[in-house]
Formats: sequence, C-alpha cells, structure tokens
Amino acid sequence: MPPSALDRLASLHIDYPMLFELQNAAAERVSHCGVLEFIAEEGMIYMPYWMMENLLLQEGDFVRVKNVTLPKGTYVKLQPHTKDFLDISNPKAILETTLRNFSCLTTGDSIMVAYNNKKYYIDIIETKPSNAISIIETDCEVDFAPPLDYKEPEKPVLPIPTGKAPAEGQEPPAETEPKFNPFTGVGRRLDGKAPKTQSPPVSSSGSQDKRANVAGSGGSSTSSSSSSQSTNRQSQGKLVFGSNANRTREPQKDASTEAKQEPPKKEEPKFQAFTGKKYSLRG
Repeated sequence: MPPSALDRLASLHIDYPMLFELQNAAAERVSHCGVLEFIAEEGMIYMPYWMMENLLLQEGDFVRVKNVTLPKGTYVKLQPHTKDFLDISNPKAILETTLRNFSCLTTGDSIMVAYNNKKYYIDIIETKPSNAISIIETDCEVDFAPPLDYKEPEKPVLPIPTGKAPAEGQEPPAETEPKFNPFTGVGRRLDGKAPKTQSPPVSSSGSQDKRANVAGSGGSSTSSSSSSQSTNRQSQGKLVFGSNANRTREPQKDASTEAKQEPPKKEEPKFQAFTGKKYSLRG
C-alpha cells in the first residue's frame, strides 16, 4: 500500500494487526487480507495474482480498501482442487508453514500452496465463527473435504451364474453343498501288499433281505443251537458213544497238523443246518 495510507491509519484508532476488506464493486466480490509494506506508488496497491483471481480483477481495475477487525478463527474446512495434494508425505506440516504467511481467511476464497516446484490450489469451504477470520496467533482446527476430482472406487459387480437376474428385494439362491459320502477312499495295507478285491457295497435292500432271512430262520437256528450244545456236552463229558468219539479226536489232530504246516487257503463252506447224522443213546 502507499505511504499515505499508513499516515491516515496512524491518526485513527484501529486494532492491530491491520486487516483490510477488499471489495470489487463491479463483480460484487469481497475478500480480506493484511498488509506487508507501505512502499507502493500513490493511488496503487499490489496484491498476489491468486487474490486478483478471487476478486475477478485485472491490472488497473478499481478496488475499495476498508480497515476491519476480524475475530480469531476456531475452525476452517479446506478442499484441494486435485487429489495430487493428498500424495504429499506430510500435508499438515506444509499447510502450517504456508498459512503462516496469511493473516486472515475468507469463505469462498482459493489460496495457493507452493511445494516441490508445484502449485496446489485449495478452496476455503467453511470458517468459524464468521465468514472471515483472523489466523494470527490462534489455535484453529483444520478439516479436509474430498478433492474436486476425487471419485469413489466402483464396487466390482459379481456375475450371476444362473443367467437370470433376481427380482428386486429377493436374494440370490444359495449354492447347494455336496453331500457327505463315507468310505469313498481307497484302502491300503500297512505291509505294502496289494489289497484284496473289495466287495461291492451292501445296499440297504440287501441288508433288509438278510434281516428277513434271519427272522425266517429263527426256528432253525434254535434247533441248530440245541444240536451244537449237545456236541459241546459230548466233548466236555467223559463218556462218548458211537462214532462221535472218532470225530472229536480228528479235529484235534487236524489242528496240530495245521499249526505245523499251513495248507493253502480254501473257501470255507457255507453253514447248512440239519445235515449231520442222527444217533441215539439207546443204541
């Protein structure tokens, strides 16, 4: 500002630091700023180019300057123009360093932050407790809004396997889980030999037939059990009649010979009830 402005302000009772309101009457734009030096030519003021853009001013345009007193700020919300500002390693420290060069902030203005040979423009969306605040020697809470060019990542759409889109309000059908089938693996022997041929799985119908056969042969089993009990009694008793004596001794001999020599395995004959001979104790 020119030196005459300093003489005029010194004769008035103003508050320090000096803060001013800049108004462009033609564009109806208002902003606020401080003063750096009083060395400009008479009738002229110098301001940064980004401030001229906020006020929609060109070189040589008229601007109205008014001394004002602004409250100390407690809250400010900023919005970067590009998301490149978020890629900075420590944006908070850079903002603290840059805002030291500012004396006040106005809602609706855009400030420029220079870092690493790049210029980042940031909009001032909200300030509290008023639309224009002083940030000199104050603790101000800073909040960030998403950048102007920020886009939320799109969620991947899962393909529908059925080929038909489900109706609105209906959930897609859940996939059916495979049923558990026991004993479906392959058996292996511990001695490394090849396993024997496995018998086909017994069906439920076969098991029912076997149960029926067992139920039908209940009478025959009782009779066979009585005959077996009689033979056991003969083997355990001292007196043996008839040719059963030879028969009881032959299995013992065969058992001793089988223990010494292992004959080739033969298929065991199936059990047949009531096939033996009948003997009487009377003779």
